[in-house]
Amino acid sequence: MTLPTLTIDLTAIRSNWRALDKLSGAAETGAAVKADAYGLGFAPVARALYAEGCRSFFVATLSEGLALRDILPDATIHILNGTDTNGAADTRAASLRPCLNSPAQVAAWRKAGGGPCALQLDSGMSRLGVQPADIPALIVGEAATLAQVTLIMSHLACADEPEHPQNEDQRSHFAAHLATLRPHAPNARASLAATGGTLLGPAYHHDLVRCGIGLYGGLPFWEAEPVVTLTTPAIQIRDVPIGTTVGYGADWTANRPSRIATLPLGYADGVHRAISNNSTVYINGKAAPVAGRVSMDLITIDVTDFPNFGENDPVEIIGPTRSIDALAADASTIGYELLTALGTRYERRYKGA
Repeated sequence: MTLPTLTIDLTAIRSNWRALDKLSGAAETGAAVKADAYGLGFAPVARALYAEGCRSFFVATLSEGLALRDILPDATIHILNGTDTNGAADTRAASLRPCLNSPAQVAAWRKAGGGPCALQLDSGMSRLGVQPADIPALIVGEAATLAQVTLIMSHLACADEPEHPQNEDQRSHFAAHLATLRPHAPNARASLAATGGTLLGPAYHHDLVRCGIGLYGGLPFWEAEPVVTLTTPAIQIRDVPIGTTVGYGADWTANRPSRIATLPLGYADGVHRAISNNSTVYINGKAAPVAGRVSMDLITIDVTDFPNFGENDPVEIIGPTRSIDALAADASTIGYELLTALGTRYERRYKGA
């Protein structure tokens, strides 16, 4: 039986990196490859970005950092979640750079012997990062560690909304904290922007931008080349009379003599249950509605208007006609969640070197 096919265009990822690198001006363009490169495959994506010229990479956890170090021996790799006393030694041994997010993390890194690291500041997101009230004590008590900081960074909460006032508030707060810390961290570069911040313009770029979703074809980078195509054949097609119900809960009923095709993927594969009766797939560029509830392994669609559609013909779930963000909108979520939820049961194909 033919599996659904997930095609990842590495050439498009490289092109998106070049486009964002051009937009970032003099700033270095780094790449976030956490969560298995947003679900698209850690190793092939990282190698493609490195081949294109990317040298700074960001992951979330120590285990991701160790895996990436095996793939890219010479890259600069930052661990966004930082470190603790249990992971600091392994972090140092692999020449990874933790993004220290609290006085406790700073102390753990110092006790492990220290080394090049990043310091993340909370400029207003209230999620991760050293709080402004903690900065004076760090300057007094952690002078040696601050001298080893190679990157001072923060993260924008509303960068995908260019007009949101919090963007300017965070930019201003970050600049003020940066001015306080720079004399004590003379070797540190600055980084505030991810993809959305990169698109906000030069005031947000500083020395390094950390692009993520834009590399993978998602919003808010409208100019991104599409990266992902997800297609599948049907595994069964049946004719149903008027009044026939389809799927769990019997909440789709044929109001005409209908043809129903069953597709071999479902919410276990990252196709959200929320698109039940609420979305479309595409056959030769024309929309075919989802008919009934998405189940764990199967989706049913109405192909009544496609009399020549057969079981081996392709159905586009994501692709040139249906972007990741359009499908995500039908599920009341975002492209990030859709990408990172893509399962392991697809036949994965990579285009480009």
